[in-house]
Amino acid sequence: MDIDKIISELSFKAVRSGGAGGQNVNKVSSKVVLSFDLNVSQALSDEEKLLLQTNIAARLTSENILILNCDEDRSQLKNKEIVIKRFLEIIKKGLFVPKVRKATKVPKSVIKKRIKDKKNVSEIKQSRRKPNLD
Repeated sequence: MDIDKIISELSFKAVRSGGAGGQNVNKVSSKVVLSFDLNVSQALSDEEKLLLQTNIAARLTSENILILNCDEDRSQLKNKEIVIKRFLEIIKKGLFVPKVRKATKVPKSVIKKRIKDKKNVSEIKQSRRKPNLD
């Protein structure tokens, strides 16, 4: 995965932010909308695309486009940086493959120790009983 190549494939759109903010909100487009088309991307291999389609399926549209918004800051440039950082985190988490768990056997020494301890506890409990005088 080449980060610079992926970033070059991103498309950005500046939109007017909603919500409180006074008159400035009505005239400044500080909200940034990032969109990334997974099918068209040439920075990712086919295996990586399949992995992302399964791991981040909930975030993708029906056309496999990832759309992220950011309107945290009043500066369009800062919002762009924040949304790129978020995008890269999502991609890295989506490409993460967990290790396969290897089944292991219980060692014979552990089994022997457990049985020995059980016998020991059994003998202790038997010694506590009342003697049978029959």
